[in-house]
Amino acid sequence: MTRIIIFAKAPQPGFAKTRLIPALGAERAAGLARRMLCNTLQEALAAGIGPVELCVTPEVNQAAWQGIHLPAGIEITGQGDGDLGARLARASERALKNATPILLIGTDCAEMSGGLLREAAQALRGHDAVIHCAADGGYALLGFKKFDPSLFGDIPWSTSAAAATTIARIGHLGWSLLAGQTLHDVDEPQDLKYLPAKWRYDVA
Repeated sequence: MTRIIIFAKAPQPGFAKTRLIPALGAERAAGLARRMLCNTLQEALAAGIGPVELCVTPEVNQAAWQGIHLPAGIEITGQGDGDLGARLARASERALKNATPILLIGTDCAEMSGGLLREAAQALRGHDAVIHCAADGGYALLGFKKFDPSLFGDIPWSTSAAAATTIARIGHLGWSLLAGQTLHDVDEPQDLKYLPAKWRYDVA
């Protein structure tokens, strides 16, 4: 069994996909965020490899989540305070207390699929960690079987060095790593070309 932990913001105008607002406007950017959230949840559930946890900000019982339908069969937790590294570390350490391999993903990659998640879980049978880097220098997926805080401390988040720094940290730990195919996050207007064709029609 492998736990999938999905990190997500509430898909509300002015809060999610803010870098796409100049191209799409706040409402359509939020609509795209909702679609990407729903797609990621569906693919994670379809993977069928273990529990699916949605780790959210703000807490799901707050107004920002009103009207957002979340499918049955997922666990919902809060990200808590701190920078992205602190929040990822908190969720990872909590999950790994149950000795379960985990896959960390966001909702920004339309290429994320149940098949890719199954392959990543399979990779963890023979490796300590697995990563799918993103073309912008971040990563779309990070999986591992044991926790070390150095994976998330002082990482240059939202820069082209985030994945490379993380890979170097894994090397320093002496962990075996499988690097999968490079994927594409949709964060900036120029990234919209990586959406499925039917989605691009909706945001054109």
